[in-house]
Amino acid sequence: MKDLNYVVPFFLVALSAFVLPMLGSSSLLVNPVNAIVGLEVKIPVTARTASSLGANRRGSGIVIDDEGRVLTIGYLILEASKVSLVDVDGKTVPATVIGYDGDTGFGIVQALTPLQAEPLALGDSSQLQVGSQLQVVSREIDSVLQEVIVMDRENFAGYWEYLLEDALFTTPAVPAFAGAGLINDQGELVGIGSLFVRRPFADQLVPANMFVPIEALRPILSELIEQGQVSKPPKPWLGLTVVEQYGRVLVQSVGKNSPASQSGLAEGDLILKINEVAVSDLEQLFRAIWGQGEAGVRVPMTILKGNQLQQLEVVSADRRNFYRLQQYD
Repeated sequence: MKDLNYVVPFFLVALSAFVLPMLGSSSLLVNPVNAIVGLEVKIPVTARTASSLGANRRGSGIVIDDEGRVLTIGYLILEASKVSLVDVDGKTVPATVIGYDGDTGFGIVQALTPLQAEPLALGDSSQLQVGSQLQVVSREIDSVLQEVIVMDRENFAGYWEYLLEDALFTTPAVPAFAGAGLINDQGELVGIGSLFVRRPFADQLVPANMFVPIEALRPILSELIEQGQVSKPPKPWLGLTVVEQYGRVLVQSVGKNSPASQSGLAEGDLILKINEVAVSDLEQLFRAIWGQGEAGVRVPMTILKGNQLQQLEVVSADRRNFYRLQQYD
């Protein structure tokens, strides 16, 4: 992670002039602090995500109903063996994973004993635009509300075969972003914290957070609660991580025993085409792969391996079969 000391004083003045007039004038109708809980999650060291995401994960979640269901960011609970919630009074209660959606990144856990919490209503994130004033609540910062603004709304492509439509980017950045709640001026939940990112502003890169908008949750919420996953056909998944480099897509890593590794794809390969369609960035790549059909479809591609062009065909898979999504016994 790069040092932020390069951010010059002029830039700080410019950012302050943009942000400060918009903050400090809201008055919430309800107190979202009463809905925030801490998550403490244990992951088996043998789990596929233990090496990349850690075997001990901490973050936040928001109570969304009177049944003790908690909405969080899914990577906190992916392949969990044990989940505990810490309520506003500091009481720790056991919980279990009941839903996960890799496409949006949402996860839901269920408290197994009563929580001291007041659920938050889901707001309308589709109305948010650049300049919208919001607040962030996170258990990891002592449940203190931090004022932020929306600095951008656009699609976000993640290196792990992830594409989020109309993601919310907010500033100033909140360090404890994982599972944090993004709150509108009605005290409603409009987003769940996912990432720390840097976004361009005034010819500089600004520390910011990416939030998954609640509008992505509404169509799938009932299925996540009732079935643990969505019922739509799964997208083809290759099991690789990729980055953009000089207008090309570079394979950064391939998962062990993943479709990508079994096809011969390797770190350092450049993916040039999917089924004869040229790709130059992550969004193009993912849309081209998913456009081939459902999970299990063969994905033909042209790659540059070293200085040799090669044609490969990757037999895709369902991401959900690769990771253990049900809580370990």
